[in-house]
Amino acid sequence: MPVKDSLETTEQAIRAIVESGYSLIVYNDYSTPENTERLHQLAQETGIEVIDIASLTAHPSPNYRYVLLDSRQKAIEAEVPLIIVESDVVVVKDTIQRLIGAQEEGVGMVAAVTHNEAGEINFPYEYAQKLAIGAVETKKRLSFCCTLLTPTLLRAMDWETLLDPDKNWYDVTISHESSRLGFRNILLTDSPVLHKPHSSRPWKQLKYTHPLLYYWRKLTQHKDKI
Repeated sequence: MPVKDSLETTEQAIRAIVESGYSLIVYNDYSTPENTERLHQLAQETGIEVIDIASLTAHPSPNYRYVLLDSRQKAIEAEVPLIIVESDVVVVKDTIQRLIGAQEEGVGMVAAVTHNEAGEINFPYEYAQKLAIGAVETKKRLSFCCTLLTPTLLRAMDWETLLDPDKNWYDVTISHESSRLGFRNILLTDSPVLHKPHSSRPWKQLKYTHPLLYYWRKLTQHKDKI
């Protein structure tokens, strides 16, 4: 779980995973000193592991490339799939088990569809409103909101080359590369998770409230490169 402040949402996301019975590594991506201290308090309370990226690289946030490279290596060494849950996503008790259970030969990625608090499909899976209910194969991108990458896929990709250091986010890149390599990507439309979009980067809410300002900042400040 990559984390950048937004501690109220983050703590909810962390506790949901812990209460599901799974271990969790939190990558603290330059949160404030106060929020960093709270993350380490949560580690003592819940047993999660916290990795402070600021102590490992001087590269400014976001450090998704670092997170993906490091967590991929850990997953390969442990011989387990890599499951990414964003800090603005709250799983339910069987979410992770359902992701794991959907793995089968030829599958590269498995994702849980996202809902808002009203139970409606929301960003980034608006396209799923037209899909069947169940485990649906899709050629469209799978976001990393709540997504499993199979061990076979982790080994098949040259991540050092694939993950462009000039980009910020890699869900589109990895989704397309998974399909290009012949893997099937699966969206579980019957296994929703609660998504509170962009809680850790509130400036991105401009995309919905003031789209022109959002795209101006995206272009002039080189933000949000996908």
